Amino acid sequence: MGVAYSVGEVDHLYTFFVQWTPDIYTTRYRKRHGLLLVTKEKLVVIDSLLREPNPQHWNIITVKKGKRFPSVCSSEDEDTEDTDYTLPVLLQDSHVLIEHHIEKLAPHLPARVQCSPWQLVYSTEVHGTSLKTLYRKTAEIQQPVLLLIQDTHHQVFGAFSSDSFRVSDCCYGTGETFLFTFSPEFKMFRWSGENSYFVRGFLDSLQLGAGGGPFGLWLDADLLRGSTFSCKTFRNAPLSPHHDFSVRALEVWTFQ
Repeated sequence: MGVAYSVGEVDHLYTFFVQWTPDIYTTRYRKRHGLLLVTKEKLVVIDSLLREPNPQHWNIITVKKGKRFPSVCSSEDEDTEDTDYTLPVLLQDSHVLIEHHIEKLAPHLPARVQCSPWQLVYSTEVHGTSLKTLYRKTAEIQQPVLLLIQDTHHQVFGAFSSDSFRVSDCCYGTGETFLFTFSPEFKMFRWSGENSYFVRGFLDSLQLGAGGGPFGLWLDADLLRGSTFSCKTFRNAPLSPHHDFSVRALEVWTFQ
């Protein structure tokens, strides 16, 4: 007998699985097991094809892997099989992201936000340098958020947070949360399982990752200065060669 779940229950169940087996909910897992993530629009097309009354008129075309043409909608992962990956659409221009960043980062986002358009909700270029403004812009968001930082040495790094940023009395977030850097090459640092100090927001600072020492990523109230060190939450390397850095540009994106 089947079991019915409400939307809220499904979300909680998904979060539980992601928290304890985060590596399963990635593009790498889908590639290894031959799964394909498609958008709602593609599902409509597939459904219409399956309803075709004369399937004998269909032509099945196969292409050898070596003959496939790479494109800006493809992403390569050196230790997985070659497969197509559609890059997300950015609804606004970014002062931090370039195509290379998106190609490397997007396939590692949780499956529930992949293929979703990216919506810019806060930018120091547009909204000024204020942590309070950042909190105000993300206050009503019920989706995960992506924090992008470019320091004055042009190093790019940041964090994916399962919860939007807010002032809180305690830490929040789930095992989906991770840190990443492009300095000098792309690396990501998932939850180590040692503690749940994912994110904590104060009026005078934003903290990601902790545990008996410095934070994985820390930002001040003016979003002008920050620091990055190894922490127990993510067992990460510092995200920038400079442990203490000055912010050149900062953006927060969410997913529609």
